Amino acid sequence: MQIEDLYELDDNDLLIAYANGIPKSAEILTDRFMPKIFSQAFHRVQNTADADEITQEAMFRLWRIAPNWKHGNAKVSTWLYKVVNNLCIDCLRQKKPASIDTVPDPIDERENATDLIINQSRAIALYNALSQLPDKQREAVSMRHLEGISNQEIAEKLELSISAVESLIARGKRKLSETLKSQKSNLGYEDD
Repeated sequence: MQIEDLYELDDNDLLIAYANGIPKSAEILTDRFMPKIFSQAFHRVQNTADADEITQEAMFRLWRIAPNWKHGNAKVSTWLYKVVNNLCIDCLRQKKPASIDTVPDPIDERENATDLIINQSRAIALYNALSQLPDKQREAVSMRHLEGISNQEIAEKLELSISAVESLIARGKRKLSETLKSQKSNLGYEDD
């Protein structure tokens, strides 16, 4: 098989090719998945070092199961999503949440520090509001609006119908809107 032909293979076939001793297929899979799973991990744990560690562990697990991978059982992307999700849950369980009072104020020497603080406050408020959503709603809203994943892919990853995903996202957005509405002026939004 030519190296150019490897780029045409789907993820399952690439993983099988890796298991059969074609190391270039691992490089292609890594290029395809590392940015996506790092993004997924970072949105969940909000820490670059932890997200990087989770990403590396997920890829290591993928290489380890490659010899036993059965074509047709699952998509590589779905399997990886679940592994990253579980690793994120484990990571978050091991860490105690920091109180806002114990977090030091950021030191920013850029000209427009006010905008930075407002944006950080908005992000904190958003992630706090997201944490109040039921698990499936939080996952669906995060994947759709923070990671930019299509409803079709979300449905595959969560093993739901597309209409169920759309419903989860709509309910989640309504709940976020209700939760954040009282904080509108504190977050620097003007009344329209």
